[in-house]
Amino acid sequence: MANIAVQRIKREFKEVLKSEETSKNQIKVDLVDENFTELRGEIAGPPDTPYEGGRYQLEIKIPETYPFNPPKVRFITKIWHPNISSVTGAICLDILKDQWAAAMTLRTVLLSLQALLAAAEPDDPQDAVVANQYKQNPEMFKQTARLWSHVYAGAPVSRNVFILLTIK
Repeated sequence: MANIAVQRIKREFKEVLKSEETSKNQIKVDLVDENFTELRGEIAGPPDTPYEGGRYQLEIKIPETYPFNPPKVRFITKIWHPNISSVTGAICLDILKDQWAAAMTLRTVLLSLQALLAAAEPDDPQDAVVANQYKQNPEMFKQTARLWSHVYAGAPVSRNVFILLTIK
């Protein structure tokens, strides 16, 4: 990886570790390899969402051209969300694509992903089936998202999830 990218990502990695904002929002990042080309992120499901109480693992790959191109990020933890593939974990978020700016940082990306969990964009979906359910049957969407949060992200069982699990 180019020296500029390594220096920048090292600085940003430390920024996330020391940031009160990321700590308060329960956002973490760890090294996967020693070259800083692959990181593992973790974000907590935001309060008052179907994802609350869940812990979501992210794969973060830093390209050679960083910070001029965005990191490649995907959810490792399965999640039921219109802007995240329920199969691959691919994410539809403008700052990870055409709206990336070199001034953005790893902290910005992680906070933006957590915010996305609280504010889905069903008209610009990554997963059309989930987006359709989100728009056509919001209550079923919330129940499915809560169930997935419990099963895959370790969220506590809510009353609705308990009912769904009991029915099976």
